[in-house]
Amino acid sequence: MNNLPIFVRVESRAIIVLGEGEAAEAKRLLIERAGSRPCGEDEAATLAIVAIEDEAEATAAVARLRARGLLVNAVDRPALCDFTLPAIVDRDPVLIAIGTGGASAGLAKALRQRLEALLPQSLGALAEALHAARQAIRARWPAADERRRAIDRALDAGGPLDPFGAADPAIVARWAQEGEGAVPASALRLIALHSPDPDDLTLRQARLLAGADRIFHRRTIPPAILARARADAARIPCDAVPDDIGAGLSIDLGWSAR
Repeated sequence: MNNLPIFVRVESRAIIVLGEGEAAEAKRLLIERAGSRPCGEDEAATLAIVAIEDEAEATAAVARLRARGLLVNAVDRPALCDFTLPAIVDRDPVLIAIGTGGASAGLAKALRQRLEALLPQSLGALAEALHAARQAIRARWPAADERRRAIDRALDAGGPLDPFGAADPAIVARWAQEGEGAVPASALRLIALHSPDPDDLTLRQARLLAGADRIFHRRTIPPAILARARADAARIPCDAVPDDIGAGLSIDLGWSAR
């Protein structure tokens, strides 16, 4: 990964857009949709988009803008880009961004279209309902680890708040009051890999990795497999799991004997 995916709050801020034609107009519309204001080169801004067709003119514009300390996106010129604009699945306030680092806008578009068909329109309302229930959720599950596991179970496939299912945002408040209680203080699950390819993980294995607090793994486990765990999960290389595994969900990650 050589790009850092971030969401930038641009509401009420200006973004420079240079160029004319279909590509430039599309960027101006996207900027306005995000609550920002497209402006010209002479105005104060923190980001800039160059949608100029002429190669030399576009390169010169990028150089000028960078000299001012701006981060620049150059349409259809990934080598000149400080940032790229992803394909977006919009279920406000849920945004899913699909980027290819400028390698293929067509691929990003195809993935977006597939995800559009998978994600229900109610996803944004579900997010809003979870936000509104934050205090009730904290009151029911005061400990952070316990709270995270309760939310993970509710949002899991088949759970009462499954975002890919027919979850009704109206039930979030009831779940926060009546949902299942605390999980065991500690639990250990075994994942025995048959392949170094992360695409060969079963759905259950992928979910366990995504929800674990710590991963006790053999030193030969590929980084691509470990990357499927939560970013904040502890990754602990070892030959055997220690007796004291700590609270929460732990994974013993090794290779199948086959």
